[in-house]
Amino acid sequence: MVDGTVYVGSNDGNVYALSAADGTEQWRYETGQWVFPSPTVVDGTVYVGSRDGNVYGLSAADGTEQWRYETGGGVYASPTVVDGTVYVGSGDHNVYALSAADGTEQWHYETGNWMRPSPTVVDGSVYVGSYDNNVYALSAADGTEQWHYETGDGVVSSPTVADGTVYVGSRDGNVYGLSAADGTEQWHYETGGGVGSSPTVVDGTVYVGSGDNNVYALSVADGTEQWHYETGASVNSSPTVADGTVYVGSNDDNVYALSAADGTEQWHYETIHWVRSSPTVVDGIVYVGSNDDNVYALDAGVEGSSEGSRVMHGTLGHHGQSHPGEPYGGKGGDSASDPTETETETPTETPTEAATETATQTQAQSPTEPATETTSTGGPGFGLISALTGLGGAGYLLSSRGSEVDDD
Repeated sequence: MVDGTVYVGSNDGNVYALSAADGTEQWRYETGQWVFPSPTVVDGTVYVGSRDGNVYGLSAADGTEQWRYETGGGVYASPTVVDGTVYVGSGDHNVYALSAADGTEQWHYETGNWMRPSPTVVDGSVYVGSYDNNVYALSAADGTEQWHYETGDGVVSSPTVADGTVYVGSRDGNVYGLSAADGTEQWHYETGGGVGSSPTVVDGTVYVGSGDNNVYALSVADGTEQWHYETGASVNSSPTVADGTVYVGSNDDNVYALSAADGTEQWHYETIHWVRSSPTVVDGIVYVGSNDDNVYALDAGVEGSSEGSRVMHGTLGHHGQSHPGEPYGGKGGDSASDPTETETETPTETPTEAATETATQTQAQSPTEPATETTSTGGPGFGLISALTGLGGAGYLLSSRGSEVDDD
């Protein structure tokens, strides 16, 4: 959220700027294809990729195109902007470093397959995964490979970094803790399904979802499970944490609020379709998208905002207190406060209906009938893309909820 505006992409090919207060459209920009990645907003410019193969720099004020850079494949990853450079992956197998000012290419690095995760940049290194099964560490200055670590399947989870450790999931079902310095494995934790969810680290705990329907809380030190919570379908949404509560979506159509301490369900809100979007909390409001074509603004039940490693690094679900390129102390402290900017996640189509939403207060529950993961007909591949990318839709439902929040 920048100066009261939410920036989102949509399967209708547009990038939208919406009022955070009532969801009214401020402007839209049409690309040539679906816009899966969540836009990144830095210094008055909106950076976003499209399935048309382009990375765009747009004016945050009115959506005017400032520049575009054409890659050789669809751009499904959200750009990361650090020190005047845009880092982004493409379906042409490359990671690109582009000038934030004019889109000029500074370097590119070719991996062995297409790229969906968003890069994380810390201490001069770019950490990113590829569908070639590897996690890479590259020099932010020139793209030289520093190390790579091979997992057992494609890496569609965006890495996060805390206290010198890279945390990332793989479709092989594992969450990995790797040395940021040389890529050596420190630990791994095996879930029961592919991990497309992107981890976040808060106060010594890694929070991540899995295709086995669960949300996990793991120790940053050794990967020991602290708790898990079972939803009714796969969890491709990337969790966010605010004021001791974990917010996450599930393919069972619900948004969940769980206790960060023990995983107890605090409330859930049911949408009409998958929630692969990754929620962001700003000033007590949860912003989240659903494949039902709507963007939702829900009362979080807390007064704070999203915090943790992804916020610090300016990647998925970040807001104005991010410090891209700087290290994060995941064992405590360094959480964000006083947010002014929010990036939100998961593409859907243009919304067609407004609705009223109320989060359901419940006791913790463990559904006994697991659902089979299905693939979105609106997206490519096996449907994990929306776990990693922007809110989507345009904001009629956000408009409806915005009024209710003001009245609460």
